[in-house]
Amino acid sequence: MPVCFYSIALIVVTPTAANPERHSNNVESKTVHVKRDSRAYSPKNKIAFSQPDKKGLKFVNSYIRNNDDNLTDVRERSEAPFTVIDSVLTRYHLPLELKYLAVIESELKTTAVSRVGAKGTWQLMRGTAHVLGLKVNKQTDERKDLAKSTKAAALYLRDLHHQFKDWLLVLAAYNGGPLPVIRAIHKAHSRDFWALQKYLPAESRMHVKKFIATAMYFEREEAKEKVSQEVAVVTPEVTETVDQKFNRLMRQSANSLQVSNGLLEQPRSADEK
Repeated sequence: MPVCFYSIALIVVTPTAANPERHSNNVESKTVHVKRDSRAYSPKNKIAFSQPDKKGLKFVNSYIRNNDDNLTDVRERSEAPFTVIDSVLTRYHLPLELKYLAVIESELKTTAVSRVGAKGTWQLMRGTAHVLGLKVNKQTDERKDLAKSTKAAALYLRDLHHQFKDWLLVLAAYNGGPLPVIRAIHKAHSRDFWALQKYLPAESRMHVKKFIATAMYFEREEAKEKVSQEVAVVTPEVTETVDQKFNRLMRQSANSLQVSNGLLEQPRSADEK
């Protein structure tokens, strides 16, 4: 069966809803190329982050420290939306870490709206939504439908990865469009984000670093939670009160005494008599 696909280009804008007050009036354009085909797409299950430079690492640590309360709030209500997002990303064979992009785009809010009209969890513009197959009219706006908008974002992210083969560059292109990323690659003679970042628009550069910081925060907290659960299972007595410990020891003594009495009451063999 022949493979059929089409490509559409549309100029749109995409600010980050998580920090709308930081957006200037100079909005970067984004070119959307949507490629649909039936071929399997299987990138690595995990995003391989290249090592941040010193400034990048400093930004990551500072971002987590300065946004800890907000990140904690988002994490506390993330279970339900992450369940939906994970299922869609899994269906399209995309890394699950991409769900953290929705955190910096909208703080996982389906009702998020930017000052230039981007809406929903993935902050899609009206034109982009149409290209990606979403209904946006007076009666319906599927950008606010978590499952449908996540599918649309997944298609776009998949297409960007076909183009750039690097997830950090994909994140930069998701924010500012493919063209600035292509220009940065040519100017830096490199496809390493940390080598070409100075040639990217400031907003796109920061967008990628915010993603890395957010991913590190969520992964760290998840790891800490797993360790806490394992400790609680292995050593439940650590949290015992004095009364609980006394009762436990008494039960153990009673059980031991019962076993001893049972052994004493057993008939002795001929050799023992």
